[in-house]
Amino acid sequence: MTSHETTGCDVAIIGAGFAGLYAIYKARSLGLDPVCIEAAPDVGGVWYWNRYPGARCDVESIDYSYSFDPELQRDWRWSERYATQPEILDYARHVADRYRLRRHIHFGERVLSARFDEDAARWTVTTDAGRTISARWLISAVGSLSAPVRPDIPGIDSFAGEVAFTATWPEQGVDYAGKRVAVIGTGSSGVQSIPIIAREAAHVTVFQRSANYSVPALNRPIPDDEWQELVENYPARRAKSLMSGGGSPHEAHPVPFAEVPEDERQRLFEDGWQKGGVLFAKVFQNQTADPEINDAARVFAEDKIRAIVKDPEVARDLMPEDTPIGTKRICTDSGYFQTFNRDNVTLVNLRRDPITEIVPGGIVTEAGLHEADILILATGFDAITGAVVRIDFEGPHGNRLAEDWADGPETYLGLAVPGFPNLFNISGPGCPGVLANMVLGGEHQVGWVFEMIRAAEARGHRLIEARASAARAWTDHVAELADRTLFTKGNSWYLGANIEGKKRVFMPYIGGLGNYVTYCDQVRAAGYKGFVMGV
Repeated sequence: MTSHETTGCDVAIIGAGFAGLYAIYKARSLGLDPVCIEAAPDVGGVWYWNRYPGARCDVESIDYSYSFDPELQRDWRWSERYATQPEILDYARHVADRYRLRRHIHFGERVLSARFDEDAARWTVTTDAGRTISARWLISAVGSLSAPVRPDIPGIDSFAGEVAFTATWPEQGVDYAGKRVAVIGTGSSGVQSIPIIAREAAHVTVFQRSANYSVPALNRPIPDDEWQELVENYPARRAKSLMSGGGSPHEAHPVPFAEVPEDERQRLFEDGWQKGGVLFAKVFQNQTADPEINDAARVFAEDKIRAIVKDPEVARDLMPEDTPIGTKRICTDSGYFQTFNRDNVTLVNLRRDPITEIVPGGIVTEAGLHEADILILATGFDAITGAVVRIDFEGPHGNRLAEDWADGPETYLGLAVPGFPNLFNISGPGCPGVLANMVLGGEHQVGWVFEMIRAAEARGHRLIEARASAARAWTDHVAELADRTLFTKGNSWYLGANIEGKKRVFMPYIGGLGNYVTYCDQVRAAGYKGFVMGV
């Protein structure tokens, strides 16, 4: 199409991941005309791009799925407790096809800018394909972990072998069989992919800047009788999950830690370890807020690592030095620590032996050259805000979102930003987002936004904007809750600590999904207090 052509619609949606797909469905169900722009050639968002070996969700598949249609819940059969990337992508494709959502999506296009015209009360969105879209309402569903970070290492462009990012893994895969592989990064994607790569590669050298706690996924197929019971209990499970802290029915032990005998504490920690993954951070109440409880969990986890890893020095290097356990998202692995017992795996602690440069034949640290045929970058994301500010959002008075958020994001309910009318950001800063079940949380947010849009239109309003005072109060509340915990003591991407020069601000709402839902209900009951609606 030519650059001067403009498509008009009611709602423009950026991103066709889980939130974006539901936004299309919801808009259409209300009689609105949606147009969605998606950079990938298919739906799925992060689950399209993150196809690296071992990619798997750390929320149980029964919970990491839509709740808006009971028939969809009954008809889709998850095969495993923790679904793999291919199965999750198949699910997203199934939803897109089942509800005929693809006809509203322009694939392979990236949004460059969005500008608001106050007189027309409309957003004008432009893409890198020259498309222009005019929309009354604009939904940003770009995702919290969708802006990959390319490390700034001298000589990185000189590497002579194949280079692959876990965040944008080639669809055809990477042939690492019999080759020397260097992996930079030990976050979730590194933790999940390294054990699989090590089974086939001649040698794997793991370059670790920050160690991460990881708990076995203990994944397994879901037998038919268990599946039937899960489906029958779906309504109660969903209701409990929505009002929980993390968007799943799992709860911390009801008895305070101080009242539990030591032998019982160890049994409960073991039960938490056997549940797998992120749930280990929720064995006891206040486990990520009370230093004594957190330290007990840390000691338990580190004893597990020592029992697995044969080399005591390697085991020590695999333990985080400056992060209370659970304040970085606990990884979910399948044999990660055991991998370092293999003869063909070497761990390089970059805090002790930093990288000086990358050369055609490998990676050079202060200790010398580590030869490699393949370089895998598991270097994470500019999380939560990165994908948003890469789009040039311009408000009615020339104000730009990237500039307004330079000292930290300010939002109301994590959904709206003062100075940017009719723009709603899903699963971004100021909401539970990455601290909860993203599908359930995103579904709630999208539904709530469209209820507000419907209410505004019923009153004859064309504009919805967050009050500056409401956004400031909410952002202060988000910070205050975080300061009561240990989350602000670590160096995590929740704080933007992995991005040089990024303002260190704890971005998610840590009060729990249930409390967030309750607060949103109160705002709606009060006539959408904190928002300004106008003609």
